[in-house]
Amino acid sequence: MTPGISSAWLAVREPEDARARSTALAEALASHVHEAPIIAHDLGSGTGSMMHWLAPMLPGPQSWHLHDRDAQLLQRAADAPRPFDHGGSVVSVSTRVGALDDLDPEDLRGASLITASALLDVLTEDELRAVVSHCVAGGAPVLFALTVTGDVAVTPADPLDDDLRAAFNAHQQRVHAGVHLLGPTALDRARALFDSAGWEVRAVDTPWRLGWHTPRLLSEWLAGWTDAAVEQRPQLRSAAADYRAGRTAQARAGALSVDVHHQDLMAWPP
Repeated sequence: MTPGISSAWLAVREPEDARARSTALAEALASHVHEAPIIAHDLGSGTGSMMHWLAPMLPGPQSWHLHDRDAQLLQRAADAPRPFDHGGSVVSVSTRVGALDDLDPEDLRGASLITASALLDVLTEDELRAVVSHCVAGGAPVLFALTVTGDVAVTPADPLDDDLRAAFNAHQQRVHAGVHLLGPTALDRARALFDSAGWEVRAVDTPWRLGWHTPRLLSEWLAGWTDAAVEQRPQLRSAAADYRAGRTAQARAGALSVDVHHQDLMAWPP
């Protein structure tokens, strides 16, 4: 997986993540969970934003098991106020520090459901295959939220948009630590793997819609998008600096909007 993600970035994006995720898929997931207590495993959980969003939509009692390789993020999740289930009871939370490579099917035994958010596109093919294999072996329904598709729509348009988009997407699929990251291809790969296992799959578009109402997230997204594009294609450096300055001025004037496209994927056994 890619290098660690900061808790500050997770905090900035959490409100828009919550708005963007599919409530329709959350309701469908709830319809597949019939036994109490609900035992939920959240992979790549970070500070627990998926749990905070989903737990209130599900009946209780609930027991959440958060998996992440970053012990500091998990500590923040453990120390934060715990969400309530749909009935108003506080959920229980435990944490597991470790890479997904080290995840064992036994770690997910007894799961009622398995979730992840903004995870699949930072995995390698082998990691994704292992995650899907473990999910299929456990037989619990899965909700993987906010996988990037690679499509970004910036308004007003600029001639450099396409070059930056292509460079950023290539950066998402770069070789890291000797392996290829999946980036925007992850959603289709996950769908194919669940399909081949005979599972039902449903995907829903869940874009971020950034603009005057999300000034900090828009600013940080723009910086990260252009920085990654330049890292991938250094020849864009000068043009990207001018682009970023112009886009920042538009954002401050409330004249810039960006749709960053994702999809949520739900999979369940037949």
